[in-house]
Amino acid sequence: MFQDLSKFSVPAGFRGRSLAVVQLWWCVEALLFRPSPQIFYRWRTMLLRIFGAQIGVGVKMRPSASVTYPWKLSIGDFCHIGEDVTLYTLGRIDIGSHTVISQGSYICAAGHRYDDVNFPLYAAPIVIEPEVWLAAECFVMPGVTVGKGAVCNVRSLVTKDIPAGAVAMGHPAKVVAWRGRCG
Repeated sequence: MFQDLSKFSVPAGFRGRSLAVVQLWWCVEALLFRPSPQIFYRWRTMLLRIFGAQIGVGVKMRPSASVTYPWKLSIGDFCHIGEDVTLYTLGRIDIGSHTVISQGSYICAAGHRYDDVNFPLYAAPIVIEPEVWLAAECFVMPGVTVGKGAVCNVRSLVTKDIPAGAVAMGHPAKVVAWRGRCG
């Protein structure tokens, strides 16, 4: 047998809060966060802060964005989080200032150990440094750091660290160019 899900369980303390707080957040996200009008950016960041997220000033997060556990999230100043972005914060996700995460991107800070029949969860933090642009539908794997000013092109699969100033693309993402200095 490759995996036996009858033996699967979420490790103690994995969520970082009680099951009641997790369920409360999911209700707040469904009833107050997602249905909010597009321009209610401060409302959504306030809800995230109430649940422990560290959110900078001027953050614009679309109502269709999803955050699994806000208490495992930090977002710097003047970031834009686009439509249908998933911040899968089973592990910590830190996003630096002036970063854009474009529509449909999935930032995945956890996975399962496929080499263990119990299929256990693991978490590995993701760091997205300042001034990064993750173009539409990027997927960032657990444990990755995307360096300052890097660009990950449309539909890139980011499996390894991307150096500062790099332009990466593909499956898996590879460095194809370097960003020039602006002004």
